[in-house]
Amino acid sequence: MVVNVGNSEDDTLALVRSIQNPKIRVIETEWDMTIKNKVLGDETLRAMRACRYPWGIYIQADEVLHETGAEILARAIRQYDADARIEGLLVKYQHFYGDLDTVGTHRRWYRREVRAVRLDSALDIRPYQGAQGFRVGPHNRKIRARLTDAEMFHYGWARPAEALRSKLEVSRVLYPWVKQPEADQPLLPWTPGLRRFTGTHPAAACEWVASRRHDPERVIEPRRFRWRFLRYYLSSAIERLTGIRVFEFRNYELV
Repeated sequence: MVVNVGNSEDDTLALVRSIQNPKIRVIETEWDMTIKNKVLGDETLRAMRACRYPWGIYIQADEVLHETGAEILARAIRQYDADARIEGLLVKYQHFYGDLDTVGTHRRWYRREVRAVRLDSALDIRPYQGAQGFRVGPHNRKIRARLTDAEMFHYGWARPAEALRSKLEVSRVLYPWVKQPEADQPLLPWTPGLRRFTGTHPAAACEWVASRRHDPERVIEPRRFRWRFLRYYLSSAIERLTGIRVFEFRNYELV
């Protein structure tokens, strides 16, 4: 496992080293925040180039792969390794928002993304923009990927209030074009498509979830209508009726 740890003021580096597992290799880097969200792609590529095997599984710092997904991806890699058409494998997403029992479901929350990818540098597969997904070659061709039933749990918007405030501060640097909430507003804006989560959290995250489930400062603003939400109501209704997610952004081509 390759872990890219940027220079920071917290104890991330010491925490990773404390695991004391010889299979973990740490890359210490200085992240150039002046290049905005491009730094996320650059540092992801640095980690990819440090890997030594034909395939890699990509996990961001606020994500947890459900334990059932590890074996699913291992089987899929063995199954498709000889098929050059398949360059990556898709996992399904649970995006937690505001608390650890609520997930975002409308089309702005990507429902799947490539998280297992071929690492042969000759293929020129690299992270795209803010490293949500991957593209191929100098013209950024969409990566060819096969869907799996592996699940990734994204906890970035359900962390404790203090961590969310830090995340918003970093977001102002990485994504200056995105409107940020005012200081006197609730911590998180309300958004359509919030649903109660009824599944099980990954075993590796259960203790973390239990200790952070209740946070009185982690507040979502009251439900309110905005005209721009009409597109989400409409696309969600079409998806419920037809199973098709219209206007879905895809970094990949399904094969």
